[in-house]
This record gives sequence, C-alpha cells and structure tokens, in this order.
Amino acid sequence: MDPATAVVGAALSDRGEEVFDLFRRPKGRSRTRPDERAAIESARTSELTVNGKVAVVYRWGSGERPVLLVHGWESRASRYAKAVARLLELGYSPVSFDAPGHGEATGDSTTLLEYRDIITELHRVHGDFEAVVAHSFGVTATFFSLRHGVRAGRIVAISTVPDFTYLVDAFSTGMGLEPHLKEELRGRIERDVYPGEADMWTRFSVFHEAASVRIPLLVIHDEEDGMVDAGQGRRVAEAFGARLVTTRRFGHRRILGAPQVVDEIANFMTSDVTEAGRKTEVATG
Repeated sequence: MDPATAVVGAALSDRGEEVFDLFRRPKGRSRTRPDERAAIESARTSELTVNGKVAVVYRWGSGERPVLLVHGWESRASRYAKAVARLLELGYSPVSFDAPGHGEATGDSTTLLEYRDIITELHRVHGDFEAVVAHSFGVTATFFSLRHGVRAGRIVAISTVPDFTYLVDAFSTGMGLEPHLKEELRGRIERDVYPGEADMWTRFSVFHEAASVRIPLLVIHDEEDGMVDAGQGRRVAEAFGARLVTTRRFGHRRILGAPQVVDEIANFMTSDVTEAGRKTEVATG
C-alpha cells in the first residue's frame, strides 16, 4: 500500500471512530429540575439490570391501571413530572425508568434493544398498560416493543423519531459529514451496536408492519422542533390515521412539561377514542 494512502486511511478511521462515539453516547446527563423533584422523591424506585447495566425504575400509585412513560435520548424519567401528577389525579399508576446512560442509571449509552428489554420486563411485571406515553427515541422503542409482545390500550407519541435511518441522516446533516463518513457510521452501527440484527434499517422503524398496530394513537409535535422536524409528526399521523396536535414554541424538549400537552394526554386518556379521527389542532404556548 502506498504510504500516503495508508496515512489517509488511518485518518479516516480515526475520524470515523470519533463520529461513531459522538453518535452512540448521550452528551452528558440531564439533571432533575427543581419542579420535578417532588414527583421523583415520591416515587417508589427499584433497579432493573439489562445487558450488564442498571436501569432505574420509578413507580407511582396503587399499581392499578398502569401507564408507561418512556423518555427519549439525553432525557430522563423526571421530565414526565407534570404528566405523572395529572395521571395520578385521574386514577392511573404511572411507571417510568431511566435507561442506561441516562438519569440515575449506570452505563454510558444504551440501545433500542435495551429499551425493548426494559419495556418488556415492565410489561411482564405490571401487565398490559392502559397507555404508553413516549417521547422522541422513546417512541421508536415503544413501537419496536409492541412488535415483540408488549400490549397497551393506547399510545401518545410526542416528538417522534420515526426510524433509525432518520436518526443517522439528521445526525450526519448536523455534523456536516461527507458521504463516506456517513456510510462508515452506518457500518459501525450495524457491526458494533446491532450485530446480527438483520435488516435493522427497516425493522427499527415506527412504520414497520404499521398495519399490525391497531391501537388508538395521539401524535403531538411542535412546529419549532429543532431536532425532529414537524413533518415527521404529520407523517406518523397520516400513516396511522391518528389525531395530530401541533404545538408552538415548545421545541423538542420543553414540550413534555407544557400544560397544553399534559392536558392533551389527560384528555386522550379519558376520551372515547373511537370518536377520534384524523384531525390536526394547534395549541399555542
């Protein structure tokens, strides 16, 4: 091999490793906010080991009518504090968790498979969920879990990451990656994170086998979401014939604690979902 070619190849490999590391590891851990502490301190906590890492589980209420709350990437269970309070008022028993690499859990990263395993175990312990409320990457994990036997009465999908392809495309665009580095990233994900997972780019998608998901669905997305564009919310709502609520000025993260969003979750939980059609509403913030 020409020495110059070898040097360039090594440089590309080093850059690829850096890019891969940035993609797979959350950028630090978000802290519990002051207005979330009361909810977290009132929870009954336990630990759940998955793939050698410890997730932290939070439970509220009597255990009857369980509702699972699934956080997204670089987030944590405490972000659902306002939803927890409302669900308790309505007689539900919220259940949530900090995934590995997030919140109070151990590890420095997690995978869709680990999310699935956690959700599956919580389903085994608590039984069928009255609903699953999920945010961002948590929505992808929720639909993946449904195809692996988890059952729920209805779903709220907030700021949906539609599939793994979108994750890589958005990350690559944001990083300004050249095509060869994007392909190297895809290869590293397949080889190092999801080895043996055939056709992951198809299966790790909200839309995979969409016809088999016949659960009432509410989609909520903010027009000013800087991480997952609002068009993805419309795409999900159209694919499932679901009701879409579009908010303004909450972005990707603040949306979970927005009073209007908590109201929408509560109304959906208590409504006759057979009356819900494909409808778009705007809630300003």
